Amino acid sequence: MSTTHPTTILEAITADEATGRPIPDAATREVIGHAPVHTVADLDAAIAAARAAQPAWAALGHGERSRILKAIADEIEANAEELAVLLSREQGKPLDGPNARFEVGACAAWTRNAADTPIEPEVVFEDGAARAELHYEPLGVVGAIGPWNWPMMISVWQIAPSLRMGNTVVVKPSEYTPLSVLALAEVFNRHLPAGVLTVVAGDREVGAAIAAHPGLDKIMFTGSTATGRRIVESSAQNLARLTLELGGNDAGIVLPGTDVSAIAENLFWGCFINTGQTCASLKRLYVHDSVYDEVVDTLAGMAQAMPMGRGLDAGNVLGPLQNEKQFDIVRRLVDDARGRGARVVAGGEPAPELGPLFYRATVVADVDDGAALVDEEQFGPVIPVIRYTDVDDAIARANASEQGLGASVWSSDPDEAVAVARRIQAGTVWINQHGALNPNIPFGGTKASGYGHEFGVHGLKAVSSPKVISR
Repeated sequence: MSTTHPTTILEAITADEATGRPIPDAATREVIGHAPVHTVADLDAAIAAARAAQPAWAALGHGERSRILKAIADEIEANAEELAVLLSREQGKPLDGPNARFEVGACAAWTRNAADTPIEPEVVFEDGAARAELHYEPLGVVGAIGPWNWPMMISVWQIAPSLRMGNTVVVKPSEYTPLSVLALAEVFNRHLPAGVLTVVAGDREVGAAIAAHPGLDKIMFTGSTATGRRIVESSAQNLARLTLELGGNDAGIVLPGTDVSAIAENLFWGCFINTGQTCASLKRLYVHDSVYDEVVDTLAGMAQAMPMGRGLDAGNVLGPLQNEKQFDIVRRLVDDARGRGARVVAGGEPAPELGPLFYRATVVADVDDGAALVDEEQFGPVIPVIRYTDVDDAIARANASEQGLGASVWSSDPDEAVAVARRIQAGTVWINQHGALNPNIPFGGTKASGYGHEFGVHGLKAVSSPKVISR
């Protein structure tokens, strides 16, 4: 298929102003485009089209589907700057730093990885007289529900493996960031047959209908724990397979004797990547008394120095909160901590001169478990730093949360760090880094942070139906 297009991507996807829903620039709040207002009837039609298209898509085989996915990855790269600009405006993350351009690059990388990852039949039993092989077949139609914080990248995590394994996909993006996902799908669909990938940009009613829809064989969801629980309940109606990547109040533990200067940059971005709006970012930091003041001062200095502002302005690496609801949550949690006597070392207030939803990068010290800022997932540019004196106590406090998506251990002693990591209840525990992801390494949570894994061969298996052939 041709990679030329007569219009910009935004022009191709935006709805008519009279019928569409206006979508604001996260930084300025000016309208950047209009999203279509899809209904449950549109969802039904999309699922019916996906069901009809799935057999032929599956029949292409792994080789041809992988070839198409690689062409899509090339297409993403060819349109990377246009996609990044739209993403920056709608979501708020700057173009520079580990933000919009980084996210679009990750879309190409994860798409290509889904194409390249081998998945072969597994011999599970053989004794000379009998042989049993485990094969991985398409499930059928996958329903994918995505979030607003990394809308393109997380959609790719759902879409690319599903397509590789011969499924068709219907995507429901967040109401806050539909244009980014529509743009991504427009690029994908330059290479896909009709009906294989459809975006339904609807409201919560459409999202609820996906969870219980009889035409879906698999549901993938990234979002809050509360919504995940409702999806589990609804999926009892159709017994769809589930992959749930839910909230994470990720803990980090800085061990005694750690060289703070050696970990400073990774520690900062573990907390503040995407202006703190990341499920698996560091949300509460337990620091040993021996290095507590140095960690607090180091993070505060970095928070005050990092450029924050409109995402399209070169040099900015921190942006606004994406929406008013999240801005209000962040402000409430910081104000509550201050009211409890916590020490706000950096930030601690909005930055109205930058725009209506900007909140300064904030470091809060002398706070403890029991404060809402520690116990709740703030999902913004704020890190509470909690002092401890006993490592066993810090581990117990890190594990006290009902959530267990990610965690991290920071130390100059690798063996000691691994020993502590093994005792932490989380799907991933990083050492001297936090939130670093690799398309070959399985990713998923424990406890109330969901279940199922994405990425690599584990991710391909999660969007397929295992079939045993015995002879």
